[in-house]
This record gives sequence, C-alpha cells and structure tokens, in this order.
Amino acid sequence: MELIVIGAGPAYTDRRGAAGASYLVRAGDAALLLDLGQGAFPNLASTIEPSGLAAVAVSHLHPDHFVDLVPLRHYLRFEFDPPRRVRVLGPAGLADRLDALHAHPGFSAASLDVEQLATAQLIGPFAVEALPVHHTDESYAIRVSVAGAPGAPIGPGLVYSGDCGRADDLIPLIRPGDTLLSEASFGPGPVRAGAEHLTSADAARAATAGHAARLLLTHVQMGYSRADTLAAAAAVFAGPVQLVTEGDRFEV
Repeated sequence: MELIVIGAGPAYTDRRGAAGASYLVRAGDAALLLDLGQGAFPNLASTIEPSGLAAVAVSHLHPDHFVDLVPLRHYLRFEFDPPRRVRVLGPAGLADRLDALHAHPGFSAASLDVEQLATAQLIGPFAVEALPVHHTDESYAIRVSVAGAPGAPIGPGLVYSGDCGRADDLIPLIRPGDTLLSEASFGPGPVRAGAEHLTSADAARAATAGHAARLLLTHVQMGYSRADTLAAAAAVFAGPVQLVTEGDRFEV
C-alpha cells in the first residue's frame, strides 16, 4: 500500500504551494482519497485521473478538509461526455454544505454520490475503519489497510487522525506496526484554548501507546518551527518521525 501526500497544509499558511489536507492511498490499481482541502485538486489531478477514485473519505466538515470537492464535482460533470461520478463518504450533512455553498440544491448530487462514512466497510481492496474523535460534532479518524479474505484487514495499515483534540481518541484505532499520520496543528505547543487540535508530542504519545511503527506529522499551522515540532515528537516516540510535505510518498 502506498501513501501519496496530495496536500499537507493547515487552514491557513504563508507557505507557497501548501495545499489543504489531502492524502491518497493506493493498492495496485485502486486509489482511495482521504480529505480534499483547499487547493488540493490540482495536485490530485496531476497525480492520478480523479474519476477513477474508489472513493473520497472526508474526516469532518471543516472546509480545509473538503472544499475542493467543488472542483472535483465540476471536473466530473464537464470534463466528460457523459459525465462521470465519484463516491464520497463523510459526516452527515456534507452534501448540504456543498449545496448551500452554491445556493443550489442538488449541486453535489450532479456528480458526487455522497453517503455516510460507516464504522467499518470495504471499498475496493481497502478495509476502512472510522472512529469518532473529539473535534467537531462529527469528526473521524480513519484507518485504511488492504483487505484479505473474507474482507478482514491484513498487514499494517495507515491511521489518519483527521483533526483531533484528544490524542487518546486515536489509540483504539492504531494496531502494532501501523503508520500514524497525525495532525500537529500547534507544532511543539501549546495548543490554544478551545482549538481542539494536537501538538506533535500529543501525536507521539498516541503512536507510542498504539505501538505504531512510524509517525508522520502534518497540518502544522504557520509560525511554528518545523525543527522544534519534530524534536518534540522524537522526545516521546522512539520510532521514525517525519514532517510530511505534499508530493511525499511512503510505503505502508
């Protein structure tokens, strides 16, 4: 299974080219996308042909994690004759958010098959598990692995935190040997009151408790030192730690 970082940016940044959260998981010819934040669609379209996605899984309803479903919708509708469709899994109300953005009921349904993200489901060759985490009213961390017969996950997986305000929420989803891809919005900390995000040390504690093999940090806000962010995680987690950048590729 391969992870390709399509976008690793936070809600706002002064770094050029820092597209919003978006992570592509590939197994053979199949591809599953985790989130599609602002500015991520061009990176996606230059990496794969987007209409071939098995699905897009959206972690929560903050625009920096889903707003580029708008260009995806336009691409599917206007680039092809007949138009194509992509399956989108997410929290309740995702389609309504997209429709309201354009004041156009049915806007999303024109090209996106939007449905509720389930606790556990098979999507092509992928076993996908979603676990509620503390952030918005309905936010999820997502684990992806290759499914074996009869559909049970096999081998190591990727656990994606989405946005998360409590590191302990991630631990039940992590299995020994997994890669944890975690937000560290406030770098080495501290987290501002009411922000409901993690520091890199918080993510490292979850990786340690879950016996993850590797920790990948992402979604760091502007103004926080990348070196200090890595150092704070490395002081807690004994395994490899990396701060990801769009375009990075990893074998999971």
